[in-house]
Amino acid sequence: MSILEYFFPKKTQSASIAKERLQIVVSHENYQSKPADFVQSLKDELIDVITKYTKVDQNQVQVFLDGSVLELNVVLPEELENS
Repeated sequence: MSILEYFFPKKTQSASIAKERLQIVVSHENYQSKPADFVQSLKDELIDVITKYTKVDQNQVQVFLDGSVLELNVVLPEELENS
């Protein structure tokens, strides 16, 4: 790095900055427009993990996502509750 580059850095082109900002906006909108898909895929993955360790009825698993709070309700079989 020469001393001239230090005092006169290369300017970033406005097109590349606009492109980066647009990518951020689009990804944010895509995330907000599909929360139901996200919750369903999260529920499916959680059920897969839970069934590795115990048998559960998939209809007895509820997943709620409210902002940054994730709520998971699982009804365990009676045989596990008594042991």
